[in-house]
Amino acid sequence: MRLSQALRPKEPRNLVVTSAVAVVFLLLWAIAAWFWPLSPKRGLGLVFGILAALGFVFEMLYPARRPRARPLGTARAWIQAHVYVGALAMLAVLIHADGLPHGGIGWWLFLLSLWVTLSGLIGVWAQKTLPLALAEGLRVEALFERIPDLVEQLVTQADTLVADASDVLDRFYQQELRPSLSTPRPSWSYVFDVRSGRERALEPFRQIAGYVDAEEKPKVEDLKSLYTEKIELDAQWSVQRVLRLWLWAHVPPAALLMGLLVIHVFTWLWY
Repeated sequence: MRLSQALRPKEPRNLVVTSAVAVVFLLLWAIAAWFWPLSPKRGLGLVFGILAALGFVFEMLYPARRPRARPLGTARAWIQAHVYVGALAMLAVLIHADGLPHGGIGWWLFLLSLWVTLSGLIGVWAQKTLPLALAEGLRVEALFERIPDLVEQLVTQADTLVADASDVLDRFYQQELRPSLSTPRPSWSYVFDVRSGRERALEPFRQIAGYVDAEEKPKVEDLKSLYTEKIELDAQWSVQRVLRLWLWAHVPPAALLMGLLVIHVFTWLWY
């Protein structure tokens, strides 16, 4: 379900136009290669090198889209253009290099272009699926910055709840529950399933319920509710942290790519 949602374009027309342009690019590449060897320094190879450079320059304008998302009109139009122009720029890089680059700086430009493009597509998937998974799979919603404070509040509530509990329940809380309740515990498994491991994590509560007196069973249920909320905060923490870390995997390499691109263009003009 989530995969189909990620693959479904928000603006099908933009996908169709981009696919048509990509087909034209490939046809030009095939026709030109049939008649003469392609060179990145002249002819069609040079043209696609210029197109790739212009495409990446446009990509770097994305942070400057405000105010009012000009000149494309809306933030949605900007992100659509950012994604599709980036994909076409990567294709132009392949044609410019005639498949594979040559030389050290050529390989660095190629690998950085590939990394930035793939990380951008991964970011599209993450932005389309992860917030939806959180909304559908969890009852608790929390801002990333507030999660540690919310976890501390859960520990305080749990401490108060077992303050006058029996030795059996207190030992269970202190040894098995409180260590994992006291701090956020991110896990990559939550990125793929926000309810990952929940049944296994709650199994000790079903076991301890058979060892406490009847009057303490409500406390066990209350502790279970608090721990369930903690698990959901862990899922929120994990997924939101991935979304934030993605920026570091995408933006700095993009900046490095632009720096190398400037050197590459300057070297071509100079020599």
